Amino acid sequence: MKALHLYAGPRAREHIRQHGLLPQHIRTIPAAAGGPKGLILGALDRYLFGHWLPQSTQAIDLIGASIGAWRMATACLEQPLAAFERLEHDYIRQHYEFRPGNKLPRAEAVSAEFAKSLRAFYGGREQEVLQHPRYRLHIVTSRGRHLLGREHALRTPLGYLGAFLTNSVQRRAMGAWLERVVFSTAGDSQDGHHCAPLPFASNDYRTRQLPLDAANFYPALQASCSIPFALRAVHDIPGAPPGAYWDGGITDYHLHLNYAAAPDAGERPGLVLYPHFQRTVVPGWLDKALKWRHGATHHLDNMLLLAPNPQWVQTLPRGKLPDRQDFTHYGNDLAARIAVWSQAVQMSCQLADEFQAWLEKPDPTQLQPL
Repeated sequence: MKALHLYAGPRAREHIRQHGLLPQHIRTIPAAAGGPKGLILGALDRYLFGHWLPQSTQAIDLIGASIGAWRMATACLEQPLAAFERLEHDYIRQHYEFRPGNKLPRAEAVSAEFAKSLRAFYGGREQEVLQHPRYRLHIVTSRGRHLLGREHALRTPLGYLGAFLTNSVQRRAMGAWLERVVFSTAGDSQDGHHCAPLPFASNDYRTRQLPLDAANFYPALQASCSIPFALRAVHDIPGAPPGAYWDGGITDYHLHLNYAAAPDAGERPGLVLYPHFQRTVVPGWLDKALKWRHGATHHLDNMLLLAPNPQWVQTLPRGKLPDRQDFTHYGNDLAARIAVWSQAVQMSCQLADEFQAWLEKPDPTQLQPL
């Protein structure tokens, strides 16, 4: 059974029909929120950043939300193969004690442990990420406004209820509650004061872009991974407007962004290569149940999306991708969860093997529409 399915927008399909696919054709790589689901992409990450992309020299924008931000920051380290292997190892073995009668560990404990993990992972190597000669990192966070401006036991649930109701009417209107804040590394000037241009048009939703630097690297990355109610918000990030910052997946769950109209698309044409864990590119976290927002739009016309075959996913342990529910399912039985996740990760090597084989002779007839 084939593990990998390839999906392409019309412009990407035509490009591949005419030119095939070479590493120098890639302009942008998004990385979605989704918690442990991102583990299934580890082998693809190692192949892309450890073997394939180093064959080219162009600048590439890496956009990440939540675990996607962690993955893309890891791609910027000087030895990405070893870094991705450590990320996989550390993520699989993260453990938070469940108190008797509780379905979730305390958010304070999770946040404190996660902060320690990030500093242990990147400690002393921050500049490798911030000053990568080719990769321009964009970390997506969600900044609360009004009721959500500060995390509070009563106001925060009410604020997210307001965001949910507003979003169900119109996604753009949710900007009254939460804004997209992107922390970006420097552009070609490398002077540390200017952000690389956003690799997508930002007129779809309330957006703010800020420089990513040594002072805010850790809080921005932690904020991008701070799932509401599971972790604590990160407050008052250095160099950013005051307030509470949460998981970037709230505003941009699967990064359904207008890549086709990026401000510098004319100067830097190319494709969006998207290793993803499913075919659909859901705009925001609160859109998960709104099926009418799950279809592709013209924003994704220049995208090639790599995703596991749903039938192959059924052959994984428990017939599904690793996910956050596994923390509750296995509770304090860390060894059982490690075994299941490790098996899924080992099986995911088939995804990278099949993509490598396809690249040797890119066959456009294998491309399905997004």
